[in-house]
Amino acid sequence: MPAPADDPLYDELLAFLEPGAIELVGIIVETTLDRSEDLEMHELTVQLNDLIATHSGKGEAYIYAGNDSSEFASNQFQGRQLVDDAFVWECQHLVRDGHFTLVFYYEADADQAAIVDAVAALPIVETVTPVP
Repeated sequence: MPAPADDPLYDELLAFLEPGAIELVGIIVETTLDRSEDLEMHELTVQLNDLIATHSGKGEAYIYAGNDSSEFASNQFQGRQLVDDAFVWECQHLVRDGHFTLVFYYEADADQAAIVDAVAALPIVETVTPVP
């Protein structure tokens, strides 16, 4: 993956995270998974759901696909708390250079360093870029 300063995706995510109702941070996860490994990409999303929920102190979370909402795009997902349906994270699944890239963002009070380290340790993850 290019250095963050050279990657338009990094710049787009950084602009998206600009101050809003809540302060957000994110990660760009480059994987070794190609287009044919859609199931493995979804399994990775489940793993990242658990990691982000744990390191953000949100407790158990489920993955909402937004199929019943016109506000969601294809390949856009949210992690929501089991207890009260509150926001935990949101992500997009992209294909870049023939491989899946997952872009996640979540509240800034999460332990960003622990999330980056845990995600980077997964065998199918090539690189993790924290944003910012």
